[in-house]
Amino acid sequence: MQMRVSDEDRERTAQQLQHAFSEGRLNQLELEDRLEIALTAKTYGDLLGLVTDLPAEHAPPVPEVVELDSKNGNIKRSGDWSVPRRMRVTSKYGSVELDLSEAVIAHSVVEIELALDYGSAKIILPEGASVNVDAFRSDWGRTATSEVPGRPRPGHLSVVVSGKTKYGGLTVRYPRKRWFTH
Repeated sequence: MQMRVSDEDRERTAQQLQHAFSEGRLNQLELEDRLEIALTAKTYGDLLGLVTDLPAEHAPPVPEVVELDSKNGNIKRSGDWSVPRRMRVTSKYGSVELDLSEAVIAHSVVEIELALDYGSAKIILPEGASVNVDAFRSDWGRTATSEVPGRPRPGHLSVVVSGKTKYGGLTVRYPRKRWFTH
């Protein structure tokens, strides 16, 4: 994650490292090395690298809002990643693919705001999730295509997509079924 961290984020990670030391998960030298890095960290990626081998409760919190921005490249998130409560995704010429099917999602509602000029977006949701795409607009491309129910379902993730694209579109679906033969 390239988002810059605050002093509070650094301090929180330092406390998590000290807690891991008190539990016997880190020795004195490991604690000192990691604390030095934590207190000088610039991005969330720097902090995450310090706690990836510790139990999840020692990981730095996911920021409330994450902004992803690309002028020419594609934006893609997939696999095991932490989804924030709100995402703002801006892409001038590239496409966007957000695969939430294997992600860690701590919120019952996730808001995704898309600002696309010449690209399209694909959002893959975990089974059972719902999506509201009513606030997404396309000037010249196709409008939002969703294979996912639009009405929120109790106990399941609900995603709200807003924003617009000038020449692209939006597709929302569940993961494709994989058929294996033996």
